[in-house]
Amino acid sequence: MLILRLFIIFFLTLIHISPALADVSTGTWAVAASAPAPRTEVAAAAIDGKIYVVGGFNKPNFNNALKFAISSEVQVYDTAADSWSLTTPLPEGRHHAGIAAINGLLYIVGGFTKAYLSVWHAVATVYQYNPATQEWRELAPMPTARGALGVAVYQNRLYAIGGYDGEHNSGAVEIFDPQTNTWSSGASMPTPRDHLAAAIAGNRIYAIGGRPKLNYHRNMGTVEEYDPDTDQWRPRSNLPTPRSGISAGTINDWIYVVGGEAKEGTFATNEAYHPATDQWRTMAPMPTARHGLGSAVVAERLYVISGGPAPGGSFSQVNEVFTPPAVK
Repeated sequence: MLILRLFIIFFLTLIHISPALADVSTGTWAVAASAPAPRTEVAAAAIDGKIYVVGGFNKPNFNNALKFAISSEVQVYDTAADSWSLTTPLPEGRHHAGIAAINGLLYIVGGFTKAYLSVWHAVATVYQYNPATQEWRELAPMPTARGALGVAVYQNRLYAIGGYDGEHNSGAVEIFDPQTNTWSSGASMPTPRDHLAAAIAGNRIYAIGGRPKLNYHRNMGTVEEYDPDTDQWRPRSNLPTPRSGISAGTINDWIYVVGGEAKEGTFATNEAYHPATDQWRTMAPMPTARHGLGSAVVAERLYVISGGPAPGGSFSQVNEVFTPPAVK
């Protein structure tokens, strides 16, 4: 009789939880080795299983005070060994720079540096890093100086999108060809903004979220899709949670958008966009809410590194890894 009662309870429990079992998983997070030093407003990209975390702001101290804590450091995370090292620093410190990896080389585009008593001097410089030689070299500058821009790569060309030039938001789309070391222009992004994320999925580039004139009190949910082949833009479904100071990565045709800041605080939010259906899905939140974070995809996992746990000037060494569900 007791066995029968236990079986009935177990059967009823299965009936009760079956809808939950049928739900699509929201993915999982794990904690990886912390970065060597706390930073924020970094740029990150992956080459051959290693993630390069570049520039940003170091935590202020006596030694970096004259540089306003603007960082030239390049930290390298080996995803296979779960370990960190340092490599040749940037020729000059940058924060809010764009970053891309093309054919085994790293590119740092634009960003801000110090000028007089300001840390918001927009630059147009482009630096290329060769992991084989651990050397940097300067290439042709962007036509438009700007920081807090979005960067994406399509057919071995770098697309620098939006940002802030020190006075105004830019909708500029400028296209760099590393083979010829030259720039060309594309159709301007319809909604100029900064602190946005840019991501590639299929043969389209997506400009996601952001803010006007560095103001995180006015976050945007705007999503606009760019077709590099036709040089045309169109609007898409808004980011469900308007955010800026975000990062994004694409895994199996889904774009995962993480983090951000607002006047109320920072976001642990992780929302996934499926371009084919133009729909968003809420995913498992980051363990540590942050803005100004860097991210990179290696082996279908999204590594999310550093960033500020509080709005404005805050710093972390956090390295968290998101494994998405097997979504289709």
